[in-house]
Amino acid sequence: MTGYIDARRPPGLLPADYNPRHKLLEAPRSLQLGWARRRRTDKAARREDAVCGRAVERLAKLGSAWKVLDVEELGLPARNTFLAIGPGGIFLVVVKPQGRSRVRLAGDVVAVDGRRHKYVAEARQLADQVTKALSKSAGSTVPVTPVIALAGNGAIDVHGLPKGCLVTSYRELDYILGAYGERIAPRTVTKLFSIASHPTTWQHAIPDAQVEAYKWYSTEALTDKKSPRR
Repeated sequence: MTGYIDARRPPGLLPADYNPRHKLLEAPRSLQLGWARRRRTDKAARREDAVCGRAVERLAKLGSAWKVLDVEELGLPARNTFLAIGPGGIFLVVVKPQGRSRVRLAGDVVAVDGRRHKYVAEARQLADQVTKALSKSAGSTVPVTPVIALAGNGAIDVHGLPKGCLVTSYRELDYILGAYGERIAPRTVTKLFSIASHPTTWQHAIPDAQVEAYKWYSTEALTDKKSPRR
């Protein structure tokens, strides 16, 4: 056996792009790389699901007075993000993985292992989007507070808090949200949950008739007496 090149054929007659390694060696190597990438992707997905599950467990400890919705199921392109509606208000909880990394928080800057992320800006933008959608359907301004929940056991160094956005460990979610007390009546919580869970709330163009049906107060409730007949 003379190897991959036929000894009976002069080297000058071989094509310029002839490379026996390409077919015999590169194909198995590409398969191994593809398998390794899929394994890393599956592992990252399992880790992300575990992180999300731990955050949901903390939100569940708020009790039956709170209603929690998965934002992605509402049609918004945001993974591991939840809308918590309860006596303390309306909060958009964005879960971000931390692992064992150290997090440094300085105002709007969130750095994980020295790498800066736009967590605060993204949470504010999404909370503003949710506010506009809920306010349009409710017929009144509905403020939504963004919350960044870091899922992990690494240290969090705080050098300054961002304005209008909460940043906390996922272990403190139930304590932080529960500390807001009772600013919304149970009846209002039910109405807000009904509005947030309805598909028309998240459509870009909602007919006026559908919006009117999901306002807090209908036009008929404004007058207690009917006009007398003549």
